[in-house]
This record gives sequence, C-alpha cells and structure tokens, in this order.
Amino acid sequence: MTRIIAVVNQKGGVGKTTSAINIGAGLRRKGRRVLLADLDPQGSLSVSVGVEAHLAECTVYEVLKGKCAARNAIVKMPDYDVLPADIRLSGAEFELGSVPGRELLLKEALGLISGNYDYILIDCPPSLGFTTLNGLTAANEVFIPLQAEFLAMYGMTQLIDVMNSVRKRLNPTLEITGIIVTLYDQRKTLNKDVWSKILLHFPDKVFATRIRANVALAEAPSHGENIYRYKADTNGAQDYLSLCAEIIAQEGTR
Repeated sequence: MTRIIAVVNQKGGVGKTTSAINIGAGLRRKGRRVLLADLDPQGSLSVSVGVEAHLAECTVYEVLKGKCAARNAIVKMPDYDVLPADIRLSGAEFELGSVPGRELLLKEALGLISGNYDYILIDCPPSLGFTTLNGLTAANEVFIPLQAEFLAMYGMTQLIDVMNSVRKRLNPTLEITGIIVTLYDQRKTLNKDVWSKILLHFPDKVFATRIRANVALAEAPSHGENIYRYKADTNGAQDYLSLCAEIIAQEGTR
C-alpha cells in the first residue's frame, strides 16, 4: 500500500522542504519508488531539485483545476519523480473556492497514480490554507519537521487542531506518524531542553534520529541537488539516511 505522507508545519524555516526532498532521495536509495508533490505556491521544492516549473505547461495547479492529469504533470528524475508547483498555485484557493468537494481535488488526482509509488511525500506550504487542507485530505500520514527551539513548539497546538478537524470531517485515517527534530545542535543547552520537552509531549511520535544543523543541507538546493548528490559524506546525508531507515521500519506497522 502506498504511504502518502503530508510534510507539514505552518512555521517556515524549520526544514520542511529540505526534509521532504532528502527523505525522498534517501528512500529511493533504499529501493523505494518515490513521488515528491510540491503544494507550495513558492515552488520551493521544485526549485530546490532543479525543476523549472514556471516553464511547464502542466503543474499541480493545472492538475487541481482538472486541466491536466497528474501523470502528465510529473517530471521524472533519477532520485524521485516530481509533481511541480509555481506561483500559479497561489490563485487556486480563490479560483476553486466554490467548487464542490474542493478539499478532495488532490486526493482524487493522486488516486489515479498512487499505485506507481511506494511513497508520495506532499510538501505543504507554511500555512494552514486551501492547499495544505488538500494535502492533509489526500494523505494517510503526517510528518512534522520541528526545529529544536521553544517558539517552534507553539504552533503545534494549532496544527493538531486542524488535523483533528480534517480527521473528523474529511479523512478519518489521518494520523501523525513522525515528528522530525531538525537544525539540532547538541552543544546547545536550549536544543537539548526542547528535545526533552518534545519527547515528553509526543513520546510515541518523535523519530530517534535528530537532523543536525549542517551547512551542506542549506547549500544543496542552490545546486538543484539533494544532499546525497551534493555532499554524501556530511552529517546531513548521514542523518537523513538514518531517518529513512526508521521510516522504512514503520512499514511493518502500517
């Protein structure tokens, strides 16, 4: 069964897109078939992997509007397939706001291609609007990248409230299956304190692997590469590969 995972956090700068990309590439290195779906109007994921979505006739925007089938919008790459997005997607909420069942548009589109993949990772924008709602409705799991700082935890309550609403009204199978602690520096007492609090509040949800702060993770997108192709000998590559091993270990419990 395809694992469709929404990567969500309404706070920006927590490593959400970085996590989606490098988890996808790491899973591919472990033999899984992966699709990365970009749901951010900024197109951060698409740009970061070297896809020029602004030149494409068909993106996730056209897919949601029913002008293009998802299979025709997919860009095939060595480490993953990509369903790209660009600024056109910013108009979707206004243009599709009156469409019946608008929350199900992505779910219906992915349903036609999900059998081609073991994992579909949906990179949601740093907001809880229309596109994120579509991502949560289409997914059966949620990963939450969370920076090891106190402020990063404040938005968790709001996010969980939205998830509970989606679970109640649209997607009863949705669940948080992983919290990914990012930008971690074990030398900082603050990071250690926040890590302890995250474990206290979400003991069964937090991945054991902590993604250490690593400059190569920030540099890789400027080269249109994931961390394994950019600098495979770095802490960032090692951490995400370790995280992927944990994700794969979950397969037997799904």
